[in-house]
Amino acid sequence: MRHVRAASAATLALAIAIAAAATGCGGGTTSGGSNESPKTLTYWASNQGPSIEADKEILTPELKKFEKETGIKVKLEVVPWADLLNRILAATSSGQGPDVLNIGNTWSASLQATGALLPWDEKNFEAIGGRDRFVDSAVASAGKAGEPPAAVPLYSLAYALYYNKKMFAEAGVEKPPATWDELVAAGKKISKDGKWGLGAEGGNLSNNIHQTFVLGQQHGADFFGKDGKATFTSDGAVAAVKQYIDFMAKDKIIAPGNAEYAQNQSLTDFAKGKTAMVLWQAAASTFAAQGMKPEDWGAAPVPVPSGVPGAGKQTNSMVAGINMAVFKNTKNIDGAKKFVKFMTSDAEQKLLNKTYGSIPPVKAAQADAAFGAPDLKVLRDTLATSAAPLPQVPNESQFETAVGTAVKELWADAAAGRPVTEESVKARLEKAQQTMQQ
Repeated sequence: MRHVRAASAATLALAIAIAAAATGCGGGTTSGGSNESPKTLTYWASNQGPSIEADKEILTPELKKFEKETGIKVKLEVVPWADLLNRILAATSSGQGPDVLNIGNTWSASLQATGALLPWDEKNFEAIGGRDRFVDSAVASAGKAGEPPAAVPLYSLAYALYYNKKMFAEAGVEKPPATWDELVAAGKKISKDGKWGLGAEGGNLSNNIHQTFVLGQQHGADFFGKDGKATFTSDGAVAAVKQYIDFMAKDKIIAPGNAEYAQNQSLTDFAKGKTAMVLWQAAASTFAAQGMKPEDWGAAPVPVPSGVPGAGKQTNSMVAGINMAVFKNTKNIDGAKKFVKFMTSDAEQKLLNKTYGSIPPVKAAQADAAFGAPDLKVLRDTLATSAAPLPQVPNESQFETAVGTAVKELWADAAAGRPVTEESVKARLEKAQQTMQQ
């Protein structure tokens, strides 16, 4: 998924409790047709492009195309990532929401636990062409293992290391770093005269989780045990978080101001030549919107401790992506499924994913030559060989909030020049674990 701000743990827990206890809650429009005559659908789209207005310009012609084909009008609202989860949680507890919506794939198990979303069992998958049309890893990140997915994959994403070619050349860095030691060395060459080696979004809770989860994999930590209980204070988890914060606190390759970034400011710095590297998902459209030409930047796999990316301790990305869900109490269930089928059709998958710079989770579309561009090949190969899904546990969103906040507080310590030690990292993570247990 794109970089998002998770709801508070208390908000999530309350919403899940209310949704699980309520009878017949789940959202969906109260007017605009029915299964017999589905005249109108409401759709909450996530902000995938450089702006909400850009998303409207991209999606509106496709919705008109769907209306022409089916006679069903789609009312579109593009919801900012900072608001999306809270909006969804409010809809699950109130019973008033859209017919169809986008969700970050890391939220799938949490929202599945509310009981508000349509389960995509074999029958429902058949209505959109069958489950086997989709890449297995994308479906695996759409809900708890062993249960029908809570959503259908729409856009697949992974992290890459984006680098500014001019800044690399000026600093004498000949190639993108493949290991963390190489990244720190390159960053130190670049970090002077108001320029910095690496960008970060320290105020964005989910981005904090994405990066520390991957580093956790490299240190042999999953953040949850096999029994589903939090293991935030394990040696591997502490080492992973400290390594991430040390890019600022110890290595001095991230600007202190990045501790407060939460709205893609690191991409703006990259486009303006202030920062040479960023770890990001599908950044091409944002770079273009900010005036960069394709030849100005490159993309490479996210570094690993040593060797080449792969599974286990060589994991270099979480399985990112956007899923499409249907509120199961919509009065337009048939129309909603028709819309999901349209949006996941081969043609729409090629068009939309190409536009957004993401990878189609639909096999036939993914094989298209359009997704063989160098940066997209990095994302595609990462998803196929070296990405791991975030824990598919019901309290995953609480995890994002609790640990994401702990990391944010550690960024603030680093920016202020306060010592970041193993003890201080462990103390923050212990507080986060206690929050999860309340």
